[in-house]
Amino acid sequence: MLLEKDTLELLPAAVKALEESFASLPSIEPGIPGQEGMSAIMQRVAARLRDNYPYFHPLYAGQMLKPPHPIARAAYALATWINPNNHALDGGRASSAMEKEAVAEIAAMFGWQTHLGHLASGGTMANLEALWVAGQLYPGKKIAASAQAHYTHRRISSVLGLPFTEVPCDRQGRMDIKSLADRLAGGDIGCVVATLGTTGTGSVDPLPEILRLRAQTGFRLHVDAAYGGYFTLAGNLTEETRAAFNQIGQADSIVVDPHKHGLQPYGCGCVLFRDPSVGALYKHDSPYTYFTSSELHLGEISLECSRPGASAVALWATQKLLPLTRGGEFAAGLEACREAAVRMAKRLAADSRWLVPLPPELDIVVWAPRAASARVASDLSQRIFTAAANRGLHLALIRLPVGYFPSLAADSPDGRDTVLCLRSVLMKPEHREWVDRILRVLDAAFRDADQG
Repeated sequence: MLLEKDTLELLPAAVKALEESFASLPSIEPGIPGQEGMSAIMQRVAARLRDNYPYFHPLYAGQMLKPPHPIARAAYALATWINPNNHALDGGRASSAMEKEAVAEIAAMFGWQTHLGHLASGGTMANLEALWVAGQLYPGKKIAASAQAHYTHRRISSVLGLPFTEVPCDRQGRMDIKSLADRLAGGDIGCVVATLGTTGTGSVDPLPEILRLRAQTGFRLHVDAAYGGYFTLAGNLTEETRAAFNQIGQADSIVVDPHKHGLQPYGCGCVLFRDPSVGALYKHDSPYTYFTSSELHLGEISLECSRPGASAVALWATQKLLPLTRGGEFAAGLEACREAAVRMAKRLAADSRWLVPLPPELDIVVWAPRAASARVASDLSQRIFTAAANRGLHLALIRLPVGYFPSLAADSPDGRDTVLCLRSVLMKPEHREWVDRILRVLDAAFRDADQG
């Protein structure tokens, strides 16, 4: 079996139980436009979906695509029979309550018992809200993020009309503290974004040092943990990485994406604020939406309006099945992913054909072929990428500064070359047992590319 199908057996009984809760209503016969053609259309849908990479399979070791847990798929599907909207309690009473509970469990993972937060369509919208709040509290001041931070921070700053400054990184892909201190000396930075798990290399910014700078100069601290946040539960991080995650709760705001390591379908992001009083910044009145309850409606603390209640139901169900606790089954899955990355990086570093510029902090491995120059290495990376795909192994590509590779000569006079590298996101626990097979295919791909 390739695609998990046992989940389908859970739905009939669950749908029946849901239907019984409305048994007091008069019976209806819902009209379904085009019902006769549904079967044929579904076959066409399946045929169209074949034009995809096998994201669910361990031989897909490229981008950040992780299969949702079966319970998340089932709970999401069940909720669509109601199709709740978590903007207001009128549109999603049960699912709004489930969202609040699930978000509180995520906040508790970072040590927050008091918080303000909600789900969003993804990390982009979640980060937008965090930076919007920063801009409201520090109007006109700059947003600072590292050169390896997600590009969305620069884009969001532009959308919000806030100036943005990029902080250089060290050779580990982490924010350079001296460079940050130099920028802070100007007194014009209102918010620093610390990335705990960059999407390119999985690097973790030195949060303890950033916090020390905050104590000295004062700024709002936002932690973008969209990718890496759940690794706070992992027990096999290095001491340095663990030190950063241990202090994540001192941030002013945090973003984490359940649709990455949280086993959820796209799109499901989450934004959290340590101080609930920032909710006053969102205040607005609707002439028709909020009228059936005096309780807080999630739409009153969100820039987004309509949001799928099904996402909250799926997340709630998953966290009840797999609680967010250290030493638990969910945490063991994260540890397996990190172990896979460590194994693969060690094997690559021991092979004279490869250069591994930085050890993995989480579960992302980046490497490049050893070559005479950045240009030659980049050309070979591209050919290996294609050859691997032809053999059923799907990797990713990333460009890194040539400075990450001291042995590679720069090709341009100003030395500003980048190196096109190979990259694997080993975010499926099964990857731990597939490292040997992945490397065997990579070895064959290297030979194919070298001969070509």
